[in-house]
Amino acid sequence: MQPHATHPLQRASRRACVAVLVGSVVGSALLAAGPAVQAKSDMAAPAELASELPGAIWRGSGALRFLGMRIYDARLWSPVAVTGDGANQPLALELIYARSIKGELIVSSSLREMQRVGQFSDEQSAVWAKAMAPLFPNIKPGDRITGVQRPGESARFFVNGTLRGEVADAEFTRLFFGIWLSPRTSDPQLRQQLLGGKR
Repeated sequence: MQPHATHPLQRASRRACVAVLVGSVVGSALLAAGPAVQAKSDMAAPAELASELPGAIWRGSGALRFLGMRIYDARLWSPVAVTGDGANQPLALELIYARSIKGELIVSSSLREMQRVGQFSDEQSAVWAKAMAPLFPNIKPGDRITGVQRPGESARFFVNGTLRGEVADAEFTRLFFGIWLSPRTSDPQLRQQLLGGKR
């Protein structure tokens, strides 16, 4: 794949795609992000995490905005505090969408942002695009996508609490969740909020 574009218009175009993500990250947060102690409030974990991620509690949250439009709210769940990029920890990211998004755009923008985290071949991109296509339907306001990271194994995806499928690829899993949690993310502010940092 080509190196990450640096021209301002190319960056803006890429971020426009990213904004519709399952995927990722520009802009300011709307929801308060807080440390682990706040996660012990009355906010309950999504029902799908009862068996997928026992003991998970809310670690932090933020909202993605693009050109003033709210795209989604993001929440990070994990049994223990997430450190570093979280790549070796079981965790879940829950996205609650505020806008209608085409599934194919979720796939393409995910791949673009994954390349920011780590390089991969065109062939691998095609394999992952095919794997993601049935996992991400067209989204409407209020829909939720929950991704569960199983480190070194796979990523599982739920839409509105129902399992859609799994990508059994450790490298895909690392890069996908790195969209939000890697130090190389497009939006360090959202990353900090998800990890429990204060605004």
